[in-house]
Amino acid sequence: MAVSGGILVLRALGLGDLLTGIPALRALRRAFDGERLVLAAPEGLRDIVELIDAVDELLPTAGLGELSWPGEPPRLAVNLHGRGPESIHDLLAQDPVELITHRHPDFPGVDGPDWQEDVYEVDRWCRLLEAARIPAERDALGLPPPPGPSPAPGAVVIHPGAAFAARRWPPERYARVARELAGRHRVVVTGSAAEAGLAREVAEGAGLAEDAVLAGDGGLAEFAATVAEAKLVICGDTGAGHLATAYGTPSVLLFGPTPPCRWGPPPGARQHVVLWVGDVGDPHADRPDPGLLLVREDRVLAAAEGLLEERASHG
Repeated sequence: MAVSGGILVLRALGLGDLLTGIPALRALRRAFDGERLVLAAPEGLRDIVELIDAVDELLPTAGLGELSWPGEPPRLAVNLHGRGPESIHDLLAQDPVELITHRHPDFPGVDGPDWQEDVYEVDRWCRLLEAARIPAERDALGLPPPPGPSPAPGAVVIHPGAAFAARRWPPERYARVARELAGRHRVVVTGSAAEAGLAREVAEGAGLAEDAVLAGDGGLAEFAATVAEAKLVICGDTGAGHLATAYGTPSVLLFGPTPPCRWGPPPGARQHVVLWVGDVGDPHADRPDPGLLLVREDRVLAAAEGLLEERASHG
């Protein structure tokens, strides 16, 4: 279906990237109320994109080099994808009337703020819009409830997967944590279809029943419902943690090698406990980060029990 004019926003990345971009998307919605806002992002994120009140339409875009805007050129293109040059090239190829992006030396004729490496991800994109005189609210991270019920309401959710091995805490450690918590709480293990084997390994190591493994059983909307109605989420630096932020679900987040000041929950959000030893490493490495391995099971259990006790005390 052809799209006429409108606002084109590129963020063809993963779930966590999408969720950290929500305040910027809502800022654009307020600034251009009445105009159609189209988000170029992977088709697999549709269930979550449809929950974001700022987005009118998803333009399925698997990644860089895949963007194809139908119809008349957009009146505005916004680069929420990265620093460029590939993302800038993709957006300029759509012939927008105006472009909001960070500056890149490969495009000397395109203005914008300089890219800064050590910036909180939510703040980065709000700053980009503010440089274009579009005010943004950094705490506008919440999502409405998913359309369907959770398959495990009130459970403790263990989510052991992550996009890269560097951010994956060992499954045997997740299993020990799950085993200890399962004596007092219902525990389920989540993940994508590709992570079903990992989820089963954790569940088996913890002595959980087969029905405790929810990896790959439903779509992203069901996963969002699982997190939204959970008692607690335990995971690494991944999309599950950002969903916990979006739904205000208490979480224990195991960080490394990327510091939480860049990708963690909002500062001051007391329902989230971040565990990080302070080491910074390669987030794309093919083995668990040495700093992440310094986070021990007892520390995770203590943080989890503390949040669960606090939740119980507040009814």
